[in-house]
Order: sequence, then C-alpha cells, then structure tokens
Amino acid sequence: MHRSRAAIVPGMALVLALGVAAAGIAQGQYAKEDQSPTGKFLTASKVRPILEATRGNWIAVRAYNGQDLLYFTHLLSWRCGLHEIRFSINDGPMQVFAHPPCDAQAPAPAAIPDDATIYLSYPLGSVQAVDIELLYDDLEVAEGAFLRKAIQIN
Repeated sequence: MHRSRAAIVPGMALVLALGVAAAGIAQGQYAKEDQSPTGKFLTASKVRPILEATRGNWIAVRAYNGQDLLYFTHLLSWRCGLHEIRFSINDGPMQVFAHPPCDAQAPAPAAIPDDATIYLSYPLGSVQAVDIELLYDDLEVAEGAFLRKAIQIN
C-alpha cells in the first residue's frame, strides 16, 4: 500500500479500500468463516461496523522513555473477526502483527490476554506514517493510512 501521503487529510484516517483483494494480504492461506449470527462479536459481520466507526483508533503512537511505541490495543480488542493485521511504517515493507487467537469459549473472548504484545518499539521520532491492512474472517480487506499527528497520544 505504498502511496503518496499528500492525499491524506491531516488528523483523519483515510478509508482506502474495502474489498476481497489487497496488496500484501495472503488470503489464500485463510478460509472464509461462517458469518451466521451468534449474538456475540466474533465474526467480521459483527466487528467490521465497529472497526469502521472507530477507524481513527485502530492504532496509536506514543513517545515514551526515549522510544516511539506503536500500539495495536484497539485492534486487539476486536481481533475476533480478523484473520490478520498487517502494518507498514513510513512506506516500508508490510509486516504481520501477530495477535493472540480469539477464544470463542472464554467468558470474554475479546479480552486481551495478559501476555499479549500490545505495542512495538521504534527509535524516538521515527514513526511518521503507518499503513494498516486488516484481513477479516470473511476474507474482505480494509486498509487505512495514518499520519503520526493523527494517532499520537501523550
């Protein structure tokens, strides 16, 4: 998803695509999951509307203790319904953010496990732009591009 950032409105996440194909997402290794209603937020059909409505919160960056910390907490909270989270820093190569599986049998399936990685560390000031690709469990893809000042927390 390498593109010019000039088209991105500062302070706002931009919807770039929602479809069944996107650069970099390895859809072939995943199966489309049943989207039948269960009354729980465990499938793409349930979590997509929430993630789309909260797009500006997908990720956050924080300067802390001499480092940039890139947080994926919000996406982890809605990981049920996602097969894969991919990201790129400053137009670099796409990487997979490994996330814990959704435990549908747990009392709170979306709860983030205590041992889950919720952020990644980078040199201070180095994270200026982040691209995100989400592969939902119905094999649709959502993408977003974020500038630092839109996702920076203090």
